[in-house]
Amino acid sequence: MTPVTVIGGGLAGSECALQLAARGVPVRLVEMRPVTSTPAHHTGALAELVCSNSLKAERHGSAAGLLKEELDLMGCRLLAIARGCSVPAGGALAVDRERFSEAVTRAVEAEPLIEVVREEATEVPEGPCVVAAGPLCSEPLFRAVEALLASGGDAAPLAFYDAAAPIVDADTLDRSVVFSQDRYDAESAGAYLNCPMDREEYERFIDALTTAERTVSKEFERGDLFQACQPAEEVARTGRDALRYGAMKPVGLTDPRTGRRPWAVVQLRAENAQRTAYNLVGFQTNLTWPEQRRVFRMIPGLEGAEFFRYGVMHRNTFIDSPRRLDRTFRAPGTQVRFAGQITGTEGYVEAMASGLLAALNTYADLTGAAPVELPVTGALGSLVAYATDPATTGYQPMHVNFGLFPPLEDRPRKKRERQEAYADRALTDLEAYLATRGDLQL
Repeated sequence: MTPVTVIGGGLAGSECALQLAARGVPVRLVEMRPVTSTPAHHTGALAELVCSNSLKAERHGSAAGLLKEELDLMGCRLLAIARGCSVPAGGALAVDRERFSEAVTRAVEAEPLIEVVREEATEVPEGPCVVAAGPLCSEPLFRAVEALLASGGDAAPLAFYDAAAPIVDADTLDRSVVFSQDRYDAESAGAYLNCPMDREEYERFIDALTTAERTVSKEFERGDLFQACQPAEEVARTGRDALRYGAMKPVGLTDPRTGRRPWAVVQLRAENAQRTAYNLVGFQTNLTWPEQRRVFRMIPGLEGAEFFRYGVMHRNTFIDSPRRLDRTFRAPGTQVRFAGQITGTEGYVEAMASGLLAALNTYADLTGAAPVELPVTGALGSLVAYATDPATTGYQPMHVNFGLFPPLEDRPRKKRERQEAYADRALTDLEAYLATRGDLQL
């Protein structure tokens, strides 16, 4: 079997290497740590978790839980290791981070078909290759990837992720308060939803926003961060009316409840064609996640909002995947495939999933089999479809969430029942698909 180079020994790279080796494919796994480290890492162990130790919910009716069920069906190695290193975390899967990374390192190093090479990759090698370098890949590799993706198209091959606003579940908005309307046209149902505030509500919100706890950025996250994209709380600190004349300007809008223009408005923009998820326009933020939940739920109509994604601010590098990669995260015309956060798929388990999928598709390439394109009704399939759809605009990193799923034909009214229906449909479709792909089974 033709050898495959995997660059990066994180979650995606480790999963990819183990899956390929299990199918008889020799792997050269290149990891620069501990020879060269990053500001976020502390050890030389593979699959080191640099932030939280939580791999999110296990519940069947949650998007994160469903993704784990899908990966169980597909034989994910790292998820099984994680469960063996778990610590109590209620309904979530959390791990002892040191035990987990040590266990992954042992599993990889014990595999005779995997050669672990501790050196910095400075170029993309010839032959089959999976780049799973993560969002903090070294500068030489960054330039090599940039050169690889530079040809064709007008979009920049690599994007710089400085900020993202929170995204909320459309089903949790109070539609008796939130209204759809275009500016200067009170009769239209426009592209935005509007959350109106009176003066007192605005003043309370600004006070909470400017005094809320912020995350403490590491030195590597600071740099020119605020030159690129000001967080809403920083804008608010420049003057009490700064947001009211900026992201929260109410000009051209009429609150149907009062027939008058609001004092201020928070606008929500749809994240997808189905309008199941909305982002808070202009509210990129550096607040902690608990503070985002508290402060943004002060916005009229968002009191019960649930968040698909919280706002984040840090400098990461990811590929403009919808315009640069095919449906299998391969750079067209090459033998190079990408996996992990560098593709814009965000989250620990999502990284494992993309590494597994990269392995399956690389193996399919080597054996002449059809590409592995999972049903879009599932957690992983819908995430990949979003991340590789050329129609996706303003691409930003995303984790699995029900806002990416195609609508249900018979949609239950209760949220929990609806989520379980999404999960049931996803597993039924995935099982049916896997039954047709005996060529990929171990």
